[in-house]
Amino acid sequence: MKVVLHYEDNEDSSLHKSLRITLPKKWKTGPSSRLLTQFVESYNASFQEKNELTESSLHLAMRVPISSANERIEIKALSSDDIVIETIADRSDVYILHGPSQTKAEVGEEIKKIEEEKRLERERTVPCTNFGCKMRIPKGGPYPACRHHAAPPVFHETAKFWSCCPNKKAYDWDDFQSIPGCKMGVCSENKENNQTQVLGGCDLREKNEGPKLKSIDDFNKDEVDNNATATVLSRLRNITKEIGVENELFDQVVVGIKKKNGVADDEDSIALEIGMKIKDMFKGIAVENLRLN
Repeated sequence: MKVVLHYEDNEDSSLHKSLRITLPKKWKTGPSSRLLTQFVESYNASFQEKNELTESSLHLAMRVPISSANERIEIKALSSDDIVIETIADRSDVYILHGPSQTKAEVGEEIKKIEEEKRLERERTVPCTNFGCKMRIPKGGPYPACRHHAAPPVFHETAKFWSCCPNKKAYDWDDFQSIPGCKMGVCSENKENNQTQVLGGCDLREKNEGPKLKSIDDFNKDEVDNNATATVLSRLRNITKEIGVENELFDQVVVGIKKKNGVADDEDSIALEIGMKIKDMFKGIAVENLRLN
């Protein structure tokens, strides 16, 4: 079993160090504190005069993904008495950070304390009922000021947005949650009578005044029927929908390309760029198939 220990918790990069070690068999079933001891001895032999480390003021930690795509991670501290083989995978990166380490018992007591504080907080407070406000407020007040949305959220296919801010769409839950409120007010713990909490695409269309809105599919069909020379981008939009790419997602890609390239209405250039990306994807699939065969 091999691990790589890193010390990067210092603004001076010249004092950083990485140490790759092969663990003796008996270390695998021993406490993780042995790794810290080994690293500190090695580090001080190299940097003693510049930045001597003290084992009692350090702890081990690992970066742990908290999303399926590994786009977000959290730093998880290791307890000093954690068993190496039970908590650290072979060839893992382990980081040495400042701050004293804790035993599993100490961590358990700290978790209990935090949970008790959260329980008491839930008993004393309620969530603000204003759309998009994430604060918990004291029961019965006083109520603080908050920024919130004026109308309910809309969840339509994969798109998520607030009906009061239809131009700010998101496809990821965290991105949706980060859309800032459009209205300033005071927190409340009372819901309005018959207040709809979530809308769908049909609900939103029914709320709009004026003539009935066409669906995107109907609009595109009319556009192609009435214009035999429909643009490549328009045809590509319809074709990709047939293979499972939502029109809203396609439009978001187009808007992103326009912003990146500073292109106003050059649809042919946008279609060409999308086509090149699709071509690259097919090349990758082809290469992968050759490897499998």
